[in-house]
Amino acid sequence: MRTAVPRSQRRLRDGDPSQTSAPAPADSALAAPARRRFAVIGAGMAGVACARTLAQAGHDVVVFEKSSRPGGRTTALDSPFGSFDSGAQYFTVRDARFRQALETVPGLCRPWSANTVRVLDEAGRVAAASPPPGEAHWVASPAMESLVHAWARPLLQDGRLLTGTQVMRIEADPLKPGGWQLRTESLDGSVHVHAGFDAVLLSQPAVPARALLQHSAIDLPMTEALAPVAIAPCWTLMLAFAQAVRPGLTTLGPQWNAARSTHHRIAWLARESSKPGRSQIERWTVQASPQWSAEHLEDDAGRVLAKLLKGFAEITGIRAEPTFAEVRRWRYAQTTQPLGQTHLWDAQAGIGACGDWCIGHRLEDAFVSGLELALQAIAR
Repeated sequence: MRTAVPRSQRRLRDGDPSQTSAPAPADSALAAPARRRFAVIGAGMAGVACARTLAQAGHDVVVFEKSSRPGGRTTALDSPFGSFDSGAQYFTVRDARFRQALETVPGLCRPWSANTVRVLDEAGRVAAASPPPGEAHWVASPAMESLVHAWARPLLQDGRLLTGTQVMRIEADPLKPGGWQLRTESLDGSVHVHAGFDAVLLSQPAVPARALLQHSAIDLPMTEALAPVAIAPCWTLMLAFAQAVRPGLTTLGPQWNAARSTHHRIAWLARESSKPGRSQIERWTVQASPQWSAEHLEDDAGRVLAKLLKGFAEITGIRAEPTFAEVRRWRYAQTTQPLGQTHLWDAQAGIGACGDWCIGHRLEDAFVSGLELALQAIAR
């Protein structure tokens, strides 16, 4: 376990040239902050928003992502018939800073016409009146992951985003008093040590973030603060019906593009091919309810697929054999008990955490959390 060192002492030990006996100049408050080196664990929306903010402020950043590409829960599933948004389905724009950030990638995100989302019963009948059109539902094109990819591209090009790299342990850096090093494992099983970090920022779901801190024997108040956060799992079914693309037939089943359902297995259905910038081959994304997903979390994928396909047919009336069918399990999909604040940051230790789970479950929540953590870490 690392013993935290007060920042003033840490700078002296690190040889910070600003720590001298000479009086500070009168305009020292206007001086640029010292360049620091940050490790960000996780390259979903929160992690990339955090990392790009730090990089834009002139700091050194290295992002570690265990998957083969960035995106987090925006990651798409590719198929011969088009892509599927296997996680986040759309996003809203409420925070002015998020709106401003979206302006840096003009044309990448477009409104989705499924603003009026129906609520269906188990037989697919309308169970509640459709709410009046409210805020726009936005999607990135050609897939939801495209937004995170666009913002992550400079980090990838500069070699500051390491994919296929899982952080196994956070350790005190023996060569940098008050600093950190990360012990990682690559997809090929090789182990590496990345050293010289002033701070480590965890952009992961709350459960694995807390587990990493505990495994690293880092005893901080934030470790226990993470404990009450609850995130429900989700099984997602993705279906393609290539036979629907022929003269006189453009869609199968219902004429709506998105619906919430009270079916005991299924909570959400979306016609993937209705989203702007997508392939026109009829495709559906079906997300199981949190309760059903939790009850069947460890079930065989084939069994889950069959049960969700049956529920899909009951709701939509589409009983044709799909050309493509696959399921994906998200262990941490939707926050049910948020932290209640935008992020966690221990300035003395140089450890922080962020994610949508801090304040909710929306994609915008993840952006705000990552941004807020970066701004506070910069301010120390």
